[in-house]
Formats: sequence, structure tokens, C-alpha cells
Amino acid sequence: MSQIVESPNAPRPVGAYPHARRVGDFVFLSGVGPRLPGNGEIPGNRYDEFGNLVDYDIAAQTLSVFRNVRAILEAAGARWENIVDVTVFLTNMQRDFPIFNELWREHFADVNACRTTIEVGSLPTPIAVELKVIAYVGA
Repeated sequence: MSQIVESPNAPRPVGAYPHARRVGDFVFLSGVGPRLPGNGEIPGNRYDEFGNLVDYDIAAQTLSVFRNVRAILEAAGARWENIVDVTVFLTNMQRDFPIFNELWREHFADVNACRTTIEVGSLPTPIAVELKVIAYVGA
């Protein structure tokens, strides 16, 4: 059994892929960034008068990613506590890892999900963090 999952409470994917796919007792989320549902704005980004990104707030982006992940999980019939594995993509490990790690500690304290954190050169939109999540919804 395989089911495509889309959530009206998460931002639209930036490519031709679903928010998630439920296969049996597992839910596989596509990469989830911090864009806001509806308008696609990126929390914490600051731009100059020419529209160039000049700074960002990793805490604001991380919390927005967490909200988006939660919305997609709920659309798939899963909960935050069902998360078993997360791959984190950061664009600036040195600057952002300590803040991300503290927010992770606060929000994943009772989840005990496995995690891998990778620094990447860029992400598809001007974001600094993206999560790839797998959840188990079996008995």
C-alpha cells in the first residue's frame, strides 16, 4: 500500500514531488524547508533594497521547518512522536549548528529520533535549513 500525502497546512513543494508518501507503516517526507504556507515567505530572512539576502535567523527558520513537518505528518495520519529518522541540511554548520542543536533538544526530547546533520553549499530557495524525515506509524 502506497499513498501520496499533501498538506494544505504546509508550503507547496518547490518541485514535482509530494509532501510525503506513506508506504505501509512508514511515512517518508520530502525535504521540508521553512517557507510559510500560502505566501511562501521565509521567516527570518532579511533582504537589502535590491532583494539580495543579507542575513537570516536560523532559529526562526528551524521553528518554521518543525511546524511544516508537523503539518505534513498530521496529514499522513502520523504524529511528531512517530519520527524515527531525520536528515538535517544546514548551509552554515559552524554558525547554525549550536542554535539548531538547542532547538532540536527542546523539541525532540521525548522523540529519540536518529539524526544525521550535513552541511550543504545551498538549498533550492534562500533557506538555511531543511529536514528529510521518516516516521513509523505501525503498532
